[in-house]
Amino acid sequence: MVEIPVIDFSAYDPGDDKALAALAVEVDRACRLSGFMKIRHLGVPDLLVDEMFGLSKRFFEADVATKARSAYQDAAENFGYQGVGLEHLDPMRPADIKETFTMRDLRCHDPEDKRWPNVPFRDTATEFYEACLQGAYRIQRVLARALCQPDDFFVQYHQGENVSLRLLYYPAMGAAPVPGQLGAGAHTDYGLITLLFQRNVSGLQVQDAAGSWHDVAPEPDVILINTGDLMERWTNGAYRSTSHRVQPKLGLEDRYSMALFVDPDTDTPVSVLESCLAEGESPRYPDVTAGEHIQERIMASHQAADKTV
Repeated sequence: MVEIPVIDFSAYDPGDDKALAALAVEVDRACRLSGFMKIRHLGVPDLLVDEMFGLSKRFFEADVATKARSAYQDAAENFGYQGVGLEHLDPMRPADIKETFTMRDLRCHDPEDKRWPNVPFRDTATEFYEACLQGAYRIQRVLARALCQPDDFFVQYHQGENVSLRLLYYPAMGAAPVPGQLGAGAHTDYGLITLLFQRNVSGLQVQDAAGSWHDVAPEPDVILINTGDLMERWTNGAYRSTSHRVQPKLGLEDRYSMALFVDPDTDTPVSVLESCLAEGESPRYPDVTAGEHIQERIMASHQAADKTV
């Protein structure tokens, strides 16, 4: 069984040490327990979430030629549309059965890029990205407090260069896929934390420490948060980067979700924090820059797909 605590951020106040300390206890426990938590009242407006889901659905319902005008070009840029079979999160299985639209670094991305589906899509996506990033900063300040770091320790390294908003569409297939093929193969996320928004249709599964898989049902009033690889490295393994996957959508109902991958800026040095080392303990992970790790993971997921599609 995977325990995913629910944490209410309505009391969050960067100037209230007592409130931050109380939240830090809850977040620290969740990160050590499963690497997942459900957060309420993070500051992302519900109406904006609903509007973004509507835009996502309309984009993915468009014809192939229309979506192709927004085509993804390369992993370094990490922007644009990818169709089914163009990502391969688990190299031991066939390519993923999903379509995606990825938008990296929207604070700096060209607003005149011809790959934007339309102006309302661009403007709403940019507004949603910023709202989610501000929510991520709240979590980062609490994480810093839990790890005995200055409150803006993580915020300073996440100005948006590698923060990516991703719209995900898992088409209903009505029949069994290729044996072993999943909507999204088993994987860990690459960076610090991920914010996941789900609506109505299930499919996400989280792996426990014993290797068993457990469903995580969508809840419209929470944002599902998980810690990634670089957070695991920063904490010397104390905070888990937990494997998760998405089952293929059999039957008649499509699945939509949205994720904000909160990954550090490229040149960020990632070394095990002293506060996470017991006396005499050595780091389990070598030093790395965030960019090295993130690009290695992104490129591997697409190279594997190239070999199988």
